Amino acid sequence: MTADRTAVTSGVAAGTADLADLAAVPEEVRARLVTRFGPGAREWCAQLPRLVDELAGRWGLAVRAAGGGGTSRVFRCDRPGDGAAVWLKLTPDTEVARQEAVALTAWREVPSVVGLLAEDVGAGALLLADVRPGTTLRERGWRPAEVAGMLAGLRSVPAPSRTALPSLAERLDFLFDLTERRAPGVSTADARALTRELTGDGAPLGLVHGDLHPSNALLGPAGPVAIDPRACLGDPDFDLVDWALDGVADRAALSDRIAGLTGLVAGADADRVLAWCRAAAVLIAAPRVAAGREDAGTVFLRELAGL
Repeated sequence: MTADRTAVTSGVAAGTADLADLAAVPEEVRARLVTRFGPGAREWCAQLPRLVDELAGRWGLAVRAAGGGGTSRVFRCDRPGDGAAVWLKLTPDTEVARQEAVALTAWREVPSVVGLLAEDVGAGALLLADVRPGTTLRERGWRPAEVAGMLAGLRSVPAPSRTALPSLAERLDFLFDLTERRAPGVSTADARALTRELTGDGAPLGLVHGDLHPSNALLGPAGPVAIDPRACLGDPDFDLVDWALDGVADRAALSDRIAGLTGLVAGADADRVLAWCRAAAVLIAAPRVAAGREDAGTVFLRELAGL
């Protein structure tokens, strides 16, 4: 939700008309939601102002600003009762909301994960705590030592029931399919084969954030705070991948980064993190290749992915 929290359209919802304008979904955002969720997302967008109004009334919210990415719309709100800033997050896919709620509930005692204040997963709605100052680590930059606590916190809770969340293998199958649709001509066959090896019998089983990168970590009062999980069950070492690959352009730099991270996160395995980097490299490289990028980092990702 990083981009969702920072790229917002300001406004004060003083009345129904103002709220209707604020909750209206811009056409370019509707198009992204339709691409992700199908034609039914257009009707969801049309009904969104009514849903926001209903939830604001139920949860005592004054809606102040709107934004969102490719899977949700988010609204920065105040609670007039106590003056707290909160975030209302809504998605057309109620299963996406349910899975996020399951994960945030499991992490409720972990200070390096955003707090879940209320939920209505049937409406695809989550009410989330604010994070101040809220700057993303993508914007600010980061060091392994300061993200280690967040990474350790995520893996500190027992995994929920196997029926509560999809497996990491299922999550990656979805991402590989999406990559091949968005970047025709890019093969994910090698990455799928390696993923099957890494998720086979005897693989670690924990609660995995599933989309943990520097844009999904906000600077909080006591350190980074993870937001926007695409939660699944599998190897927690997968959550180190984006941090291992961020900004590196050769194997030596990758090895050094992995050593630095795994030396700080108890239980992390350097060999498995490297293998996950090889499996996931295609997911990061494909959109860059499709855009024609040829910088050193992209070239290295292509080599790592075998493209």
